[in-house]
Amino acid sequence: MRFTTKTEYGLVCLAYMAKHPEAEMVTIKDIGLTESYSMTYMEKILQKLRVANIVISHHGAHGGYSLSRHPSKITLREIIEALEGGTFEKFCEPEVRKDIVCTHFCMCGIRPVWEKTKSLLDNFFESVTLEMIAKPEKDVQGLLMIGGK
Repeated sequence: MRFTTKTEYGLVCLAYMAKHPEAEMVTIKDIGLTESYSMTYMEKILQKLRVANIVISHHGAHGGYSLSRHPSKITLREIIEALEGGTFEKFCEPEVRKDIVCTHFCMCGIRPVWEKTKSLLDNFFESVTLEMIAKPEKDVQGLLMIGGK
């Protein structure tokens, strides 16, 4: 499982918005001042997030983007699915990967492993919110008990 720069950049943009709740909206230029991302690429990412109802776009001279709801109500799973299409691709599913022709579906022992992997990841990503991601790393580690004793 690998996520593309769409998810990385999207998370950075969303975390920026979550860390600046006093701003009614932010512009791509605002984010671009702190990150050296392509403005065109960020625009495409934010449009995907808009279609997924994660952000709202505001038009006009003083337009920009804002979160569609409180960061505690936006999950990592929702963000990943908006930008990547899914959290985990089970490559042996013919409806997912039309380029793979497998005749061993009825005796494949790996399929239950992939299904369990997807279920675990989906549940974990559903438990992580944008509000958590916007916190400092040490705080997030504590919330998730990563690397703890």
